[in-house]
Amino acid sequence: MIKTAKPQYLLQRSIILLTVIFFAFYVLYDLNLLNLIFESDRSKISILILAIYTAATFHWIYIARNLDSEIKGEGKVLDFLDAVKSKSSLESQSLLRILEDELSNRHALGHMISDVLLKLGLTGTVVGFILMLLPIGEMKDFDPEKIQPLLSSMSGGMAVALYTTLSGLITSTMLKFQYFLLDSSLSKLINGLTSGDLD
Repeated sequence: MIKTAKPQYLLQRSIILLTVIFFAFYVLYDLNLLNLIFESDRSKISILILAIYTAATFHWIYIARNLDSEIKGEGKVLDFLDAVKSKSSLESQSLLRILEDELSNRHALGHMISDVLLKLGLTGTVVGFILMLLPIGEMKDFDPEKIQPLLSSMSGGMAVALYTTLSGLITSTMLKFQYFLLDSSLSKLINGLTSGDLD
């Protein structure tokens, strides 16, 4: 017989992780590193990456809250528990697969955004290298007076390449970890429903 779920404290763990993320961004802001990234990135791709990551994090905490209530036996899980009482074992397994698909599809947007953040970081790398190499194409002679502004312009392009890559890699990795927390909790829930060992 399938009973209600063991407490996983998903929402509490998600809030703790969110607090750590906010604290990390506060430290970056306090050390003036965020301003350095925003000022050095002429392409503004880093700002776009951080804005998308922030929106995805709000989506993640919303999904975590919903999944936490499902783990407690509410919502679709409650409907599933009510439905399987009058079903055969084969029908119950079919309903469980449907439930798993419905709950896991909520995470699909987060995984897609994580990939988009990584791709935006790599796009910023390409844009940065283009910005770095443009001045070389405009150079007609090796006048020492023209070399200094050329080097300054090239370093600006390199800054764009590095900061956008860094922003994309870090936010993509953090978002993957955030959604991994949801995926593992969902997996425990489905395994518990499958075995019927949920207390």
